[in-house]
Amino acid sequence: MASVAAWLPFARASAIGWVPISQNPLPVPRLRDDAKRGDDKLRINVSGRRFETWRTTLDKYPDTLLGSNEKEFFYDDESKEYFFDRDPDLFRNVLNYYRTGRLHYPKHECISAYDEELAFYGIMPDIIGDCCYEDYKDRKRENAERLMDDKASENAEMDPAISFREKMWRAFENPHIGTTALVFYYVTGFFIAVSVIANIVDTIKCGKIPGMKKEPTCGERYLEAFFCLDTACVMIFTAEYLLRLYAAPDRCKFMRSVMSIIDVVAIMPYYIGLVITDNDDVSGAFVTLRVFRVFRIFKFSRHSQGLRILGYTLKSCASELGFLVFSLAMAIIIFATVMYYAERNVPDTDFTSIPSAFWYTIVTMTTLG
Repeated sequence: MASVAAWLPFARASAIGWVPISQNPLPVPRLRDDAKRGDDKLRINVSGRRFETWRTTLDKYPDTLLGSNEKEFFYDDESKEYFFDRDPDLFRNVLNYYRTGRLHYPKHECISAYDEELAFYGIMPDIIGDCCYEDYKDRKRENAERLMDDKASENAEMDPAISFREKMWRAFENPHIGTTALVFYYVTGFFIAVSVIANIVDTIKCGKIPGMKKEPTCGERYLEAFFCLDTACVMIFTAEYLLRLYAAPDRCKFMRSVMSIIDVVAIMPYYIGLVITDNDDVSGAFVTLRVFRVFRIFKFSRHSQGLRILGYTLKSCASELGFLVFSLAMAIIIFATVMYYAERNVPDTDFTSIPSAFWYTIVTMTTLG
């Protein structure tokens, strides 16, 4: 439990609405006559939202603000209640700690605001329950890393002696700091869009050619044009990757990052196609490898804050999504098994095995069929 001396001056200062006085000790609060009873019900007003609890509930933790006599500084004689000008949503978690003895961390709340509320009420975050502690530590680490990055960026902006590599990395990470970085940002975004569109148009039928039985695709009919367009896009992507690799503060960490792997996978089919032979087996494998060109669309995540937020959201909800997929898989297996044994003796049935009943079960459960 936190030492009373650590939070008491700030609580007293907040009680009278003046923070500087927190550096000077205040007199011991005067106890009311009815404050000595241990079985009475207390009313707590937190920014207009009222909570009620027993005094004995708060007395469980006398080293905290609500469990000590210091809460009398916040007592309003007219309304007969304790008033705190704090966050009422976070206070619910604080009050539940007194009731249950377990402190929980709400994932949707700001980690800094949560820490401030705990510090005000004199509660140490180290006592957070096991069910929430890992989430709390992860959020603390992410927040600390973000603050360090912001501080490093601010120091870099104020320091005129930064190296060319550092300037280049700042330009890649924050293209709005200069005209050159912004132009490169939009040029790479344009070529990403062109590459994705060309990959789609490549598969469209472009009309019959006299003397050919099979109608060729646009990629087959205008092979040189699509090759030149793909070459230009890949050259831009390669230059961007090499420049990012050169400017990265930690090159090993950069090469292991997800976006770096996507960059490599997006340009790899082109360079393999330059050295591949005309052997049918090898050419067939290369056609399969060209599927990886679709990964170029993920390069848009560097140019869209919304896509990055979506990625962070999916990452934070990975366990919940995994449980959802697991539950759906269980239901599919169960109902596919039922369908198979129900139809196994029917002539000309489509459910010749349990896996063959999977698709029917999937489209039925997801209302696709």
